[in-house]
Amino acid sequence: MQQYQYCFFGVVKREFLRFLQQRTRLLSALIRPLLWLVVFAAGFRAALGVSIMEPYGTYITYQQYITPGLCCMIVLFNGMQSSLSMVYDREMGSMKLLLMSPFPRPFLLMCKLIATAILSLIQVYIFLIIAQFVDVETPLLGYITAVPAIFLIAFFLGALGLLLSNLIKQLENFAGVMNFVIFPMFFLSSALYPLWKMKEASLWLYWLCDYNPFSYCVELLRFALYQQLNLEAFMVVFISTIFVSILAMFSFAPKRENRR
Repeated sequence: MQQYQYCFFGVVKREFLRFLQQRTRLLSALIRPLLWLVVFAAGFRAALGVSIMEPYGTYITYQQYITPGLCCMIVLFNGMQSSLSMVYDREMGSMKLLLMSPFPRPFLLMCKLIATAILSLIQVYIFLIIAQFVDVETPLLGYITAVPAIFLIAFFLGALGLLLSNLIKQLENFAGVMNFVIFPMFFLSSALYPLWKMKEASLWLYWLCDYNPFSYCVELLRFALYQQLNLEAFMVVFISTIFVSILAMFSFAPKRENRR
């Protein structure tokens, strides 16, 4: 048991040290959503007013609406960036050594996902604190009820990133593939606009957004920030997490085994 604890804290510590050494990583993670929140939302809030809808009990500003989606964007980019380090580690040999250790691969995968989730949680809460200065008010209790939702979302997106990193053999190919994953997931979701508005504009785009699991990640966090549980969103994200984690676990193997 002590060996497992040592391995777990070793993997988590390694991810934190990597995060601290990459000084611009936190800045880049915050600049992107803050630009959307301050610039994009300020320019479009007059044209894209949001009516009363769950979980809000009154009319809200556009900044208020897109904040949960921008939080999920932070988690999405952090999960994919963590997966990029997996590709790098595999090419440099450190991941191969880790996989050759006596620890079960599901355990190693879980350690990696927990470390990624903790880093995502830190970045999201820093963003939420900064968002308070641009009139985005989040209930204080919502900071607590959002923790499980953020962890579940981070597990799902982190496992998805790990699965893609295991399928991509070349480091230079990873960034290109990520563009075909990150941007469609984000823009074809309820992060920037309610799905009922999308339905009024285009029915087939609405169906794409409705079948996008990232939409349910956004709605799960949106309701959690207001101390509510969106059961449908929770079930979709939970089942998607289990499914993607199983696929990532089976593909989580060193190169020498993949050649057999």
